[in-house]
Amino acid sequence: MARPFRRTPGGYTASFEPAERDLIRELAEDVRALLRPADTTADGGTVDPLEALVGITENPTIPADSAVARLLPAASSDDEAATEYRRYTERDLRETKRANLAMLAFDIESSDLRLNEEHARAWAAALGDIRLVLADRLYIVDEDTAEDIAAFTDPSEIETQEEYMAVVYNFVSWVQDSLMLAMLDGLDDEETTGGVFGGAIDGANGQENEQE
Repeated sequence: MARPFRRTPGGYTASFEPAERDLIRELAEDVRALLRPADTTADGGTVDPLEALVGITENPTIPADSAVARLLPAASSDDEAATEYRRYTERDLRETKRANLAMLAFDIESSDLRLNEEHARAWAAALGDIRLVLADRLYIVDEDTAEDIAAFTDPSEIETQEEYMAVVYNFVSWVQDSLMLAMLDGLDDEETTGGVFGGAIDGANGQENEQE
């Protein structure tokens, strides 16, 4: 049985059964594959190497896969502005997300899972992307559908493919939530001891008080 993340002096630790590690790795690899940059332009031509080098996506379009569209949403309701923004940012965003997912897939192979701050942040982002894809496949669009899916937590009661996916979604959500809580616990400790984050927060609070 999986054990949730907790903060330790050596980093964020958690433990998973082999089958759970395999599941998380496969999910990360599947989502990473969805985010693979196209090697051709929208009109079928080859991407200019210079454009790829500087991170430009020529003639970008909204992804046809609704899950990928969730991962790479439009930045503006104005179509022209959204297209221009996507042109300059989409390739880098894809690669950042793919790097986070690759890090997760590599880390989860270890039976003694221990994440430093950098890896914890990558995990949190990658798990969020996995959840977005699963939510799209499960047609989670509002609180009502989310509550319906949340009811599926027992693998022994699975009868359909959708129910299996719901259990997986809830498991991934639990893993991400436990990591986020552990990271927030770390921030609370930093604030209490006057660490880097605590000092920054205190300074920001002081500025707000002065403005009031």
